[in-house]
Amino acid sequence: MTQNSSLLQDGPIDGVYLCASLDLLEIFGAALDTEAGLRLFRPEDVPDPSRILFALAWRPAPDAFIPYPNIRLVQTIGAGVDPVLNTASLPKNILVTRVNDHEQAAIMSGFAAWQVIWYHRKMGAYQIAASKGEWIRNSIKTLRSPSDMTIGILGYGLMGQAIAKVIVAMGFPVLAASRTKKSRDHGVTCITGSNAIQQVAARAAILINVLPLTEATRDILSAPLFAKMPQGAALIHLGRGEHLIDEDLLEALNKGHLSGASLDVFRSEPLPQSHPFGPTQSYSSLHTKPVSPLFQPFLKRFSNQYPR
Repeated sequence: MTQNSSLLQDGPIDGVYLCASLDLLEIFGAALDTEAGLRLFRPEDVPDPSRILFALAWRPAPDAFIPYPNIRLVQTIGAGVDPVLNTASLPKNILVTRVNDHEQAAIMSGFAAWQVIWYHRKMGAYQIAASKGEWIRNSIKTLRSPSDMTIGILGYGLMGQAIAKVIVAMGFPVLAASRTKKSRDHGVTCITGSNAIQQVAARAAILINVLPLTEATRDILSAPLFAKMPQGAALIHLGRGEHLIDEDLLEALNKGHLSGASLDVFRSEPLPQSHPFGPTQSYSSLHTKPVSPLFQPFLKRFSNQYPR
């Protein structure tokens, strides 16, 4: 990689937004434009590609990094870095960082809590009845107490802990699969070890996935795991698209072993019109990122590292 030290001394630090599907300038521009000493451009507006030292990125195009010979930092807009690390044109030895943001964790916790309520209170049945103009009190006959429904969480990092805190406050016991031992939180039982994921799945009325994507967790949401889940359990998938084998989930839903699935991520995004998930009774949501200066402190340190 070319290292031109003169670029670090002359004028502001230049960066570029890199995403194949989202206009990151539209989302984050207002927050980052106020940061003195930094300039970020859309790729088509970059005045001098050789001056680009960093990128704000999410799912960049395969050739996204080719025009920028001096880039040395990539900041993702999410908690995961795999969409960037898997980009063919990513230079070797470049620094890739991720967001570790409590506000983002709060947003995801709200989504998880909403879906837990959806399955606990059988809101899908009410939605179907309302569409037919029918008045039902179906859930009164089968409603379980929150304390009688174990919520499983796969992954107990920042996101998993934030979700667990909210779910416990709603009165549900939480069982979490964690790679490492954690201090005992009120209402949360952590399980570690090589079969922790399977143990949690086997006891969860509702299973929430927030695992990172690794070779060990790729395709983890598959037929063998679904078979271990209790009859009528539901899945809330907030991790990575590559965690899930789509066909296995469809089979578990069609056979009635799982009662439902809420999917926040897919292997292919946006989801193709012809994808078989389309006509099912699954529910999905897009990630929403707050327009706030999430990256200002980090980018400020990056800028200060190179005096102009």
